[in-house]
Amino acid sequence: MKNGSCVSIMKADKLFWIPRMLTIIFILFLSLFALDAFSGEAPFYEKLAGFFIHLVPSFILVIGLAIAWKRPFAGGCVLILLSLLFTLQFNTYRLVSYFLIISVPLFVAGVLFIVFHVLAKKEST
Repeated sequence: MKNGSCVSIMKADKLFWIPRMLTIIFILFLSLFALDAFSGEAPFYEKLAGFFIHLVPSFILVIGLAIAWKRPFAGGCVLILLSLLFTLQFNTYRLVSYFLIISVPLFVAGVLFIVFHVLAKKEST
C-alpha cells in the first residue's frame, strides 16, 4: 500500500464521520430547547405532551440522518431541504445569529454528505 493511498483513506474516514457527528450534535442541541416545555404551572401530562411536540423537529432530523447514513447523496439532499424548511418555518432569516445557529449547520452537514458520496464514488472507480 502506497503512503498516499493510506492518507487518502484516513481523509475519507474523517469525512465519513464529520457530517454524521455534526448532525448528531445539532439534533442534541435542538432537542435541548424542548426542555422549555417543563417550565410553567401546567400539569405534568401537559408538559410531557408539549415536550414531545417540541421534539418533532428532532425526530424529523433523526429520520433525515438515518437516510443520510445509508444513502449519503439522498440524505444530504434531505438535510439541505430541511435547512431551507427550518429557515422558513422558524423564521431564522430574520436574524443572522438564528440563521447561523439553526439553518447553516444542517446545510453544511447536507453538503458534506454529498461531498462524501462524490469522493467515495470517485475512489471506488
